[in-house]
Amino acid sequence: MHPLRKFREAGNPSPHHAAVFLAENVVMHSPLLTRPIVGRELVAITLSNSTQSRDDPGEYVFEAKLDARTTFLRWQGTVEGHKIESLELLTDDENGLLLERTVAYRPFPALKIFRDRLKALDAGRLPADLWDYPES
Repeated sequence: MHPLRKFREAGNPSPHHAAVFLAENVVMHSPLLTRPIVGRELVAITLSNSTQSRDDPGEYVFEAKLDARTTFLRWQGTVEGHKIESLELLTDDENGLLLERTVAYRPFPALKIFRDRLKALDAGRLPADLWDYPES
């Protein structure tokens, strides 16, 4: 079982718990944001907030190792009573720490609710230009 899955299934984990399995220069790609999040501290906060943004922990329904350092996860849960699903591609470094996470969510209406909840929990920790494009 990948450490990210263990973290998620632990219940209501803190950023401190997430930091344990993240590489210092971890990169997280998410459709919720305008660009990737880079660095252990910000990714740990986001992973913790993400877990708190859902109705319950949900359930991982699939996990597969694609190669020695790449894992694919499929998760299903709810947000405000609406079904939401994520597909994740995880790449670990040579020490087994998470180096890169790319996540996709569906369906879009549930994703909008999830994003609003996550943004409220973030409370300004992530730079504003990660949430919205600058006005021109």
